[in-house]
Amino acid sequence: QVQLVESGGGLVQAGESLRLSCVASGRTFTGYTMGWFRQAPGKERDLVGAITGNGHSTYYADSVKGRFTISRDNAKNTVYLQMSSLKPEDTAVYYCAAEYGFYIRTSMAEYDYWGQGTQVTVSS
Repeated sequence: QVQLVESGGGLVQAGESLRLSCVASGRTFTGYTMGWFRQAPGKERDLVGAITGNGHSTYYADSVKGRFTISRDNAKNTVYLQMSSLKPEDTAVYYCAAEYGFYIRTSMAEYDYWGQGTQVTVSS
C-alpha cells in the first residue's frame, strides 16, 4: 500500500514557475514508477509526465515538453514536478500517481495509487 500526498499548488501568473511535490509512504519507493497527471474542469485526466524508479527514464506529454521537468529524490520518498513558463491552459488539478514496476506507464488505468490532488491556477 502506498499513500501519496501532493503539495505546492497555487495561483501564479502566466510565465511564472511552480514546483509540485509528492511524498510517498512506504519503504520501497524505488520500486515504483511515478506519474503526474492533471485534470481541467470538464476534461479527462491526462498524463503530464512520468519517471521510473531509478530516475533514468522520463516521459513528457507534448504539451509540456521543454517547460516541465519531473524528478525524484528516493532518499526522501519524493517526486517533483518543476513547471516553468506556465500558461493559462496549464490550469488544472494535478495528481501524483504510483505504480509498482520498472517501466514508464502512460495510462491512468496502469496506476494503482493516487494522491488527493493539488490545484494549479495560471492567470493571464
